[in-house]
Amino acid sequence: MLELLNISKTFNAGTPDEKKAIDNLSLKIENGDFITIIGANGAGKSTIFNLIAGTFLSDSGRILLDGEDITLLPEHKRARKIGRLFQDPMRGTSPGMTIEENLALAAGHGGWLSKVSKNDKKMFREKLSLLNMGLEDRMNQKVGLLSGGQRQALTLMMATICPPGVLLLDEHTAALDPATAQKVLELTKRIVSEGKLTCLMITHNMQSALELGNRTLMMDAGNVIYDVSGEERADKTVEDLLVMFKKNSGKSMNTDRILLS
Repeated sequence: MLELLNISKTFNAGTPDEKKAIDNLSLKIENGDFITIIGANGAGKSTIFNLIAGTFLSDSGRILLDGEDITLLPEHKRARKIGRLFQDPMRGTSPGMTIEENLALAAGHGGWLSKVSKNDKKMFREKLSLLNMGLEDRMNQKVGLLSGGQRQALTLMMATICPPGVLLLDEHTAALDPATAQKVLELTKRIVSEGKLTCLMITHNMQSALELGNRTLMMDAGNVIYDVSGEERADKTVEDLLVMFKKNSGKSMNTDRILLS
């Protein structure tokens, strides 16, 4: 279980550029939750991910993962328990290394620094074949030669090859063409479901936010203003979400980057 307890974060405090990104936010994520997160630009979505991952430290509050207080734990130590994908497919892999070497690093086997066993090679091939992208026959190819969709699928596999305590997906299909994005989303659903992973996914597609996972959060001004799950969520439409946003925030959602269908 992941718990955020009274978390706050302000950037450029005491200056004309002061920005309160997260405002006394508390949130409980149960094991096995697959949560989609929506909100306009500046709502605090990526900041929450950065605080969970340890990229930033919160100004106040606590973060607990499976009962362990990780509030002050350095980012590189949290990475053993937290998997993360970014919008940019280039951020999750080492382009100068081969597919096999990237997977070996993700699995904790040292990559090019140590010998990859035959059993590891077999396991890598089996997992790559499940991606249905032909990468199992290209394990000695440099990752920098792969397409964006192939790299993002590989990054997803690397982030989950050792099942994380929580998986963070930060608009991980937004930079892909629609067909590839749908393929990566289907892969995401399968990996999360089969691994019974706890997953938080930021998305700009409001329809996907209602169709994926079991729970949807709406953020505005650094806090969660709507939290819906179960049968209540199953009956919701995109129009319902827009109405709830206006009701709970007092303003209409800026949909410049939001896909409504």
